[in-house]
Amino acid sequence: MVMEQLEVLKALDIAKTQLYHFTAIVIAGMGFFTDAYDLFCISLVTKLLGRIYYTVEGAPKPGSLPPNVAAAVNGVALVGTLVGQLFFGWLGDLIGRKRVYGLTLRIMIACSVASGLSLGSKPKAVMGTLCFFRFWLGFGIGGDYPLSATIMCEYANKKTRGAFIAAVFAMQGTGILAGGIVAIIVSAIFDKQFPAPAYSRVIVIFSTFPAALTYYWRMKMPETARYTALVEKNAERAAADMSKVLNKDIKVETEMVERLTTKPSNSFGLFSREFMKRHGLHLLGTTSTWFLLDIAFYSQNLFQKDIFTAIGWIPPSQTMSASGEVYKIARAQTLIALCSTVPGYWFTMAFIDVIGRWAIQMMGFFFMTVFMFAIAFPYKYWNQKENRIGFFIFTTFIVQAEIFPARLRSTCHGISAAAGKAGAIIGAFDSAHRYPSGVGVKNSFIMLGVINFIGMLFTFLVPEPNGRSLEEISGENDEYVEEVIHKPQQGNNRSMHV
Repeated sequence: MVMEQLEVLKALDIAKTQLYHFTAIVIAGMGFFTDAYDLFCISLVTKLLGRIYYTVEGAPKPGSLPPNVAAAVNGVALVGTLVGQLFFGWLGDLIGRKRVYGLTLRIMIACSVASGLSLGSKPKAVMGTLCFFRFWLGFGIGGDYPLSATIMCEYANKKTRGAFIAAVFAMQGTGILAGGIVAIIVSAIFDKQFPAPAYSRVIVIFSTFPAALTYYWRMKMPETARYTALVEKNAERAAADMSKVLNKDIKVETEMVERLTTKPSNSFGLFSREFMKRHGLHLLGTTSTWFLLDIAFYSQNLFQKDIFTAIGWIPPSQTMSASGEVYKIARAQTLIALCSTVPGYWFTMAFIDVIGRWAIQMMGFFFMTVFMFAIAFPYKYWNQKENRIGFFIFTTFIVQAEIFPARLRSTCHGISAAAGKAGAIIGAFDSAHRYPSGVGVKNSFIMLGVINFIGMLFTFLVPEPNGRSLEEISGENDEYVEEVIHKPQQGNNRSMHV
């Protein structure tokens, strides 16, 4: 059975890799860069804030943030991200990806600067303003998740779509490395020359510069042809926009657009029985796996600095200056990223279109399960001085999704991402009370291993989108409803959320 498809969408599916693909990766990935940079640097900044505002005069060691304050500083941005993912995901389907895209970046830039300035001289004032602006920073970052993933997905060709979307998420790895490098450089330059508040602000504010540099190009990007044609039903503009992008003439197909967009398969809503019948299990799969993944990912990353101290890999705070502590923690976290997180992204980019999304996600959950248990059960061994470096080899991270209809794609991606941030919030608040004291580190890794194992089980709920057009995957044409949506999937025909 031959699928009826618009020429403009077919042209995108078979387009050769061009400069605009790589430009789109950088532009779309900047939100993920900012998210990862903020996640990395805030763990360093909280160390400095504890020294600055919670050190008691005459105390034998530097102060640290109370658990409830640390949880608030870390968690409030995650709450903002969750809200932003839901709101902007819905808005991206309602008024278009392009109209919303610039707004999220402006929010990120403004609130990143404001977070760095964090007004006030007393602890409550500084923490209050910091939390306020971090919420709105998270709100802007959250909007970038569904929009960036959807835009890259709808711009990419069928053959290498997975690698392109994985490359957008891989900007998180770049953000982690950038955070580490900036922290190392700033702590070295500012050592004994400037007070701790000065360089804590510089570390936070730096993320605005790369984001600001992409704003012009983000505004120059045309709306995606899939939204313009399948949602707005504007065949002429879709053809004109993609003719410029692809540098080729594309026929305007007004009648076909009208015929495709009025089919029953393109009319049901998110809360309809038909959506639940066709995509209910898919949405459950993407939300549950992202939820479980982010519990593990954020729990581990937000409090790596405390784990380093708990096992003795980094000396106690009282033996180091503020800049020295920042330098040592940043160096350790950067090493972890270089040895595990970044290679994981590159592995995904290289093989996601070869072995498929489902296989990579299953591998990710499997190895995280194994490694978490390998850390937890022989914990006393890893805690011995000569074995501590081996402790940090065990980390990985994989992410992605692309299986819903165009008119609901951004919304469903936002819901899935928001589920992930709900998991991140749980991980952040739970870990705030586990790691600082060094109590429960072993049990925490056992719990994270169990969570990753459950994630493996939920991976079976979604189909494999590898090598197929977005319309074929989502069943947006009636001819493919029975074949693609209702037909049971084979073992090698699965999908991966991220």
